[in-house]
Amino acid sequence: MPPTPLPARPPSVRTPFDHALAGLLDVLLPADCAGCGAERTQLCPACRHALTATRPGPTLLPWAHAAAPYADPVRQLLLAHKERGALRLAGPLGEALGRAVRSALGPRAGAAPLLLVPMPSARAAVRARGHDPTLRLAGAAARSLRRAGLDARAAPLLRHARPVADQTGLNAAERRRNLHGALTVLPRARRGLAGRQPVLVDDLVTTGASLAEAARALADAGLPARAAATVAATTVHPAG
Repeated sequence: MPPTPLPARPPSVRTPFDHALAGLLDVLLPADCAGCGAERTQLCPACRHALTATRPGPTLLPWAHAAAPYADPVRQLLLAHKERGALRLAGPLGEALGRAVRSALGPRAGAAPLLLVPMPSARAAVRARGHDPTLRLAGAAARSLRRAGLDARAAPLLRHARPVADQTGLNAAERRRNLHGALTVLPRARRGLAGRQPVLVDDLVTTGASLAEAARALADAGLPARAAATVAATTVHPAG
């Protein structure tokens, strides 16, 4: 009797082996630029310049600063890191996020040890992608800040407390209602973090509803965020 075939795995779900293989290929094989398609370099000089040329500034939330507008090639770089496993992009994207952190904090940047708190990813999304892109960017940003002489580390303090509806098509007010009460702080994740000032970080801010809900959750837990920072935003106002 022929063996029973194994059930097919949905193509959108990546196993740990898939993730490890993608990371290995990402390092060993030359790739086209994720931002513009230039050959044999995952990040060409022009696209790297796009991450650093814009001066970080406030978004629709004045206390949240972004490093660059959400437009190509920055948009393509974020999507490649988040959805296509281009893990080496975490370094330059994290450096951009670190610049946004310093912009958001201004002269207060070195006043106290910093704790970068990434927006939480849904467990299903992490399984499907094979990694947590926002947590990876937070770690890269913390390393960038330490190279700049700041005491910074990243920790995943937040988690989803309840399911939320798909945000696609919702306006700002509907997103706020959809997200209110959706996040909470993990009590055990706070151990050893006393004295650090939380800064919320994410890859992208649009309406600001997600960051506002995360700020509420941190404040309710006695950990008010000093600021927020993202790699990109739909609207960026250069700092004066």
